Parts: sequence; structure tokens; C-alpha cells
Amino acid sequence: MQNAKSSTIGYPRIGEKREWKKALEQFWKGQQTEEELLAKMEQLRLQDLKKQKDFGVDWIPTGDFSYYDHVLDTAVMFGFIPERFQSSGEKSLLQTYFDIARGTNEAVASEMTKWFNTNYHYIVPEIENDAKPFLTENRPLSYFLEAKEKLGIISKPIILGPITFLKLAKGFEKEAFENLLEALVPLYIQVLQELEKEGAEWVQIDEPILCTTLDKEELAYFKKVYGNIQGELPNLKVLLQTYFESVDHYEEVLTFPVDGLGIDFVHDAGENLAALKKHGFPADKTLAAGLIDGRNVWRSDLAKTWQQLEVIREHVNVEQLIIQPSCSLLHVPVTTISEEHLEDELKHALAFADQKLQETVLLTKGMNDGKDSIAAEIEKQMSRLDQFWNSTGRNNPSVQEEVQKWEGKEPARALPFTERQALQQKVFQLPLLPTTTIGSLPQTSEIRLARSRFRKGKWSKEAYETFVKEKTSEWIDHQEEIGLDVLVHGEFERNDMVEYFGEKLKGFAFTDYAWVQSYGSRCVKPPIIFGDVSLPEPMTVKEITYAQSLTKKPVKGMLTGPVTILNWSFVRDDIKPSEVTKQIALALEKEIKHLENNGISMIQVDEPALREGLPLKKGKQQAYLDEAVYAFRLATSSVKNDTQIHTHMCYSEFGEIIDTIDQLDADVISIEAARSHGELIEDFEKIGYDKEIGLGVYDIHSPRVPSIEEMERSILRALQVLDPRQFWVNPDCGLKTRGIEESIAALKNMQEAALRVRENQTASVIG
Repeated sequence: MQNAKSSTIGYPRIGEKREWKKALEQFWKGQQTEEELLAKMEQLRLQDLKKQKDFGVDWIPTGDFSYYDHVLDTAVMFGFIPERFQSSGEKSLLQTYFDIARGTNEAVASEMTKWFNTNYHYIVPEIENDAKPFLTENRPLSYFLEAKEKLGIISKPIILGPITFLKLAKGFEKEAFENLLEALVPLYIQVLQELEKEGAEWVQIDEPILCTTLDKEELAYFKKVYGNIQGELPNLKVLLQTYFESVDHYEEVLTFPVDGLGIDFVHDAGENLAALKKHGFPADKTLAAGLIDGRNVWRSDLAKTWQQLEVIREHVNVEQLIIQPSCSLLHVPVTTISEEHLEDELKHALAFADQKLQETVLLTKGMNDGKDSIAAEIEKQMSRLDQFWNSTGRNNPSVQEEVQKWEGKEPARALPFTERQALQQKVFQLPLLPTTTIGSLPQTSEIRLARSRFRKGKWSKEAYETFVKEKTSEWIDHQEEIGLDVLVHGEFERNDMVEYFGEKLKGFAFTDYAWVQSYGSRCVKPPIIFGDVSLPEPMTVKEITYAQSLTKKPVKGMLTGPVTILNWSFVRDDIKPSEVTKQIALALEKEIKHLENNGISMIQVDEPALREGLPLKKGKQQAYLDEAVYAFRLATSSVKNDTQIHTHMCYSEFGEIIDTIDQLDADVISIEAARSHGELIEDFEKIGYDKEIGLGVYDIHSPRVPSIEEMERSILRALQVLDPRQFWVNPDCGLKTRGIEESIAALKNMQEAALRVRENQTASVIG
């Protein structure tokens, strides 16, 4: 009898110590050649493949690696290269690929947005109605052959499915979708035929769009597409992989012409398991059961997971069963082994990518050899988890009581916006089209080195704080010289907009090497929320008030909002996320009062990740949005009427959440929208918005410096639908990742563009 198999859906790209990031950035800086970059990346891929082999994983993936983003990989592979990046051949395909992602002096980078409801960002494919795709290279084949020839691994190639790919793209009319799909399918078939010829037995095709709300017409595409693939490749086995949520229309999905289905049994709210129990599973298909959480960092409750596995086993023969994580491990750090500074109690409760694969292999062994074969390992893990769950550091009764006091109450500002706006204008006396930046200013290698020296004990606290003050003073001077109307202190003391606050709040833990990819080479090290959250002392008052003492212009207090702190952290899973968010909000509310009491009356509470946690199912979205609004208002609504609350958000389908943004009741909102500026303006034309807003007049994710005229056009386009008394002029995001010279140059151009428009608009408003 055949056994159950273990599998990986995808493995982190970045390396245990971010070797991937370092190699990319050296290449972009011209410090290594393309050949050297390719060699380094091959070395990293082979190391990761060998590690998975050594763990005993049966189905090891290839094609999950990327030089920037797997959606961009798919677009370039099929020739969807925006016209502004097409060259006459003087650039390599890899260089063109990076140009699309990062932009050039002549061309704006393609839009970037969130990958479903995660903190990973993908590059949005730009496809015209009459686009003619063609195969530029067979990426899955090259990675398959690499594993086969250099490690003897017959891997499971991974490719993003054609329906999900087109659903994530932009630029074409809805009516063109079917024609584009029909043009793509033969190319997919060609890719798969070449893989089969070289010995591939199974191929994983990712279609996470199946976990969103689809209609019958959209579901019909799957039968047609995969029927065509099966008709041309009857002997190649196709695993249709889903993740992040339950599969709607479960019965119909079971009839799709594929050999296996990958289903998430972790983030499905129990719905996939309920469907399996009710409708069973076909005897002629393989079930790839996602039982290990691929998105959070906690070790599995193996006793509970084993019970779940036994239920699945009642409906699926063991030889049909694949045991795997719930999604790609791209979303978690690589390994806990390097974490030498965590308390043992917490460390034993954590599982990063490597530990999750070990859990996967362990459960597979139990399924094949019987539960007794892994009973000792289960008992050891459960004992450690029980000790952690009941630790005093995890529970704070006073925090729980404070949250309970708000039960049934609705936080709200004392006055409506229009009345607050008039009071705030008297206080701040800002000109028309006020200029500002979002928050962070360039974090140079000098700043990172200083922080490293301080953390390693090579610098005293006094020396480090003196250094931070010097940088703050320098940039207050820069901003005043540029002429900005509202200044920021620059956040030079902060390593990360979430990690910094987590380090000062109780209930958080921090790692040394637990990095995950956010976008491109940008990696973040999310804090771990393991216990109840509270504020022991002020977090930002010292730095903000120092900056304010250097200028007569207002300096914004800068905080990260409760929803973003939640969404950009690894969160405890024993209570509802909304309860954790309320705890964070109440801690921030205390910090805002500290700022107000120290003379800071313009306070920005950033929520760039508000939409990021939006459930994939439309029926679940409003409840999440209501909870997000509640948390933001819980943090901000107790301020004085003339205190101006700002927030910053990352753009994604603004029109869909305009009511939510309005309900936040922030006085000023800035939105990351430079790459999709025109689309956002169209949203305003359709919907309207009556509070103050900055739309982001240039893209900070690209190293290019936009011209004055380019930013002037962006401002004027916005003013076609927005009252000039509403509009703020700012970059679309913080400048942390940008260089000093390019930041100053871009801000000078932005300021000049604002002044040009302001001169004309002031006359018309007065008139």
C-alpha cells in the first residue's frame, strides 16, 4: 500500500540571514555583475532545496524562487512587458524585469499592491485588451532541471495559474478577459509539455483566486482551462492549489479536471473541513491538506491537528493524502535556530519555516506508521505549549478589564469634522495646498550602523541619543530650507514602524533574524504578540518634542495605528484578533494623550495595512472593517477638538472602502497612490470625499526623481475633483528606503510644483 506524502507549497526566498536581499542590492548598486548575481542566487536555491530534502520532505517545490516577485515573474515569462520598458535589445531580460519593478529615470515603475490579505506585495501586471502573449522563457523548466541535474531531485514545479494571474492584472476591459485567457492557455500547455518531457510527474498550479467570492461564469473558466490542459497532457498530474481561505462551491470544485486539490485547513474557519465531511472527496484525486499554519509563527497544537487529520482520513484514503503547510512559507521567517536571545519558554512555542516542515514530516510519519510512532514528540510539544499558554507574562487582568469597560460603547470625536476643521485652521494657519512628508526620512547606512553599535553595546545610550538628535536637527533644517509647511522628525530612532512600538509595549517579543519579504528586497522583522498589550511609559514624546523645539512650524507626532501593528505582527492565536487590536488601541490612546500634554497637536496615526487584513470573502469583510474603524477611533477620538489627527494608508481599491475611511473620522488622510494616481482620481469622481486628503504626488518605491512638471500635473489632475482647501501635497509614502540626495531633490521639486499650483489656486479661491 502506498503511503501519504509530505509536501512544501513554497519556501522562503531570502535565506537565513537575508543573503538574497544583500545580493540583489549589491547588483542594483553596480557592485556585482549579472553573472555573479545569478551564481549567488543559484547557490541559495540549491541550499534551500537540499535542506528540504534533508528534512525528509517528499514533494519539494521548484519555481517558488523569485528575483523580485512571482507575479512579475509570470508576467515577464509570458511577454507582458509594458511598452515603456520595451527596448531594442540592449538590456537583458533580467534588467528589464527589474526596471518594471523599480522604475527608471524615464519610466514609472508598475503598480505594487498586496498579495490577497497578506503583507507581501506583488507587481501588478499591465495588460492591454489586444495583448498577444508569448513565451520569453520557461522559468519552471529551468528550475526543475537545476534541481534534477545538481541534486537529483525530481521536484514539483510551481506556476501561478492563468485565471488568478489575469484576475490580479490591470489595463484591459472586463470583456477582454476570456480572449486573454484563451491566448494564455496554449503557452501554459507549452510550459507543461516541456516540463513533462524532462521528467516532471506533478505540477502545482496556484489558483488562490478560488478562495475569493466568484460567480458561476468565473467558475466555468476553471473547467474549460484545466480541461484543455488535461486534454493536451493526459499523463502529467496537475495539483490545483488554493490557500488563505475556504473554497466556495466545494462540490463543483471537486469536479474540476485536475488530479489533485490543495486545500487550506487552517485559515478556512472550519469551512473546508465541514465541506469535506458533508460531501466527501473523489477517490480518483489527491488531497493536499494544508494542516500546518503557513502564515503565523506558532508551533502546532499537534494533538488538535492530529484529530483534524483523523477526520480527513475518514474521507480520504492514505495513498491519496498529501500533508503540507496551509500556504507558501514565504510569509514566515526561515528558522528559529538562529534565535539565541529569546526566552526558552517562548522559543519552544515558535515554529518558522524549517520547524513547520519538520512538523509536516512528523505528521506524515504518524499517518503512515501510526500515531504511536510520533506520540513522544506530540507529548513533548504539547507539554511545552501548555507551559507557555499558562505563563504569567501572557496574561494581564488589568488590560482585559480595560477592554471590557468599552463593551457596548462607541468612541467618537466631540465635534463633527467641519467644526474641528475651522478650529484647526485657526491654530495652524496653513496655506492652501500645504506640503508635508509622510513620516520617515532616509535611513542611511550611517544611521543603521549607529543603531547596530548601540544595540551591540558599542555605543552608550547618551551617544546614540546625541546622534539621533543631530540627524533630527539636520533634517528639520533640510525641510525648512525646502519650504515644507508641516514637518516630521524623521524617525531616525526607529528601526521599523511596527517593531519600534512593539519594543516599547508590553506583550511583544522580538527576534534577531526572523525576517520576511515585504516587497522586492525589502524585508521586515515583525514583532511577535504573545501576551496582553499595555503601555508602560511614553514611547515617542522625547523625540517629537525635541524636533518641535527646533522650529516654529508644526511637527507631526508619528504613531503606527492599531490595525497596522496587528496586521504587521505575528499575533497570538488564543483570542480573537479584534481583542488584540483593542488592547493596542488603548495603549496608543494613552500615548496620544502624552503627546497632547506635551504640546504636540498634529498627530499622525498611520494605518497603511488597514485594508491588508480584509477577508477574501465579501460576506466577511464588513465585520472586519467595522472592527478596524472601532480600533482607530478608540485610539484617536479622545483628543481635543483642535488637535488634528492624520492617518496614512496604502492604496488598494479605494472606492470599495471609502465609507470605512470616512468613518475613521481622521482630519487628514494621505494615500499611497502615485503608481495608480489616475485610478484613484476616478474613484473620487464617482464617490467624493469631504475631509482633507493627500494623494501622494510621487512614488517613493522607485529611485527616480520626478520632475516639477510631472508632479504639477498630478496635483492639477487631483484638483479637477477635489477642492483645493482639501488637498495636501506629499510623497506617497515614507522616505526611509531612499537616499538623501534623491529625497531632497524630489521634495524640492514637489514643493516647487505645489507653489506653482498654489499661486493660481489661491487667486481663484479668494476670487
